[in-house]
Amino acid sequence: MSRYSRREFLKATAAAGAAATLSNVPLSAETRRATDLVPLGKSGVKVTRLAFGTGSFSGEVQRNLGQDGFNRLVRHAYDNGVRFFETADSYADMHTMLGIALKGIPRDTYQLMTKVTAFDGGDPHQRIDELRKQIDSDYFDVMLLHWQRGPAWPHETTGWQGAIDKAQDRKVVLARGASVHGLPALAQVPTFNWLQVAMIRCNHNGTRMDTPVADGPGQGNVPEVVERIHQARAAGQGVISMKLIGEGVFNREDRQRAMRFAFQNAKVDAVTVGYKNTAEIDEAIENVNAALA
Repeated sequence: MSRYSRREFLKATAAAGAAATLSNVPLSAETRRATDLVPLGKSGVKVTRLAFGTGSFSGEVQRNLGQDGFNRLVRHAYDNGVRFFETADSYADMHTMLGIALKGIPRDTYQLMTKVTAFDGGDPHQRIDELRKQIDSDYFDVMLLHWQRGPAWPHETTGWQGAIDKAQDRKVVLARGASVHGLPALAQVPTFNWLQVAMIRCNHNGTRMDTPVADGPGQGNVPEVVERIHQARAAGQGVISMKLIGEGVFNREDRQRAMRFAFQNAKVDAVTVGYKNTAEIDEAIENVNAALA
């Protein structure tokens, strides 16, 4: 039988002890990325953490690219893993432009969110079908009541709520929600059980965030907004953050800070950013990845 020297014995014992210690250490969490698919609360819909927004200055920035330029931008985002695209009926022509840009890409490989104007009259059922036709899709993954403001909006939009409920029954809308402006409107979000998804303005310093008056002057109330986001998530709602670049006024450092704040402090599920070139998409992916690290 071979014999250990004292040195060999101590060496083997130390190695065994280290191995035993390592076996009790949990594996590190899997790296989280901007392009991961994550659930929007309890809605049943999953989206990439980073969305492609088409509403910079109500879509003017994206429309000014022309269809070919916009196509290249959308395809660059898709090819780099961004699979969540959002628009609104008030962003003139953007449903049509986005539908053209996504043409030929398998529909089950990306998610579409639209926001609908809920206070202009008309037939909501007809409007939903018109928007599906414009964007050339059988369904929307998420449909939001757009630009809700004031404390009474949950009661003022019951007609649209019912239409979206029926659209969900038909599977032409998969998840429902609202985007809100102003603290009185935001205060209704966590306790409004109809909501599955909320779109809320959020960044680190309150630029273009919610004040007591919808879209009013001055810096937004960051602590109150974050509190409402936490309450909404606790209620099972998915939260998507907007205004991550301060409507275009932030420099690179503030854009990074805003992204860190959204994911680390506010703890939103996803964020949306509007782009005018591929470098901005690449930077947004980088900023989200850094915020999640």
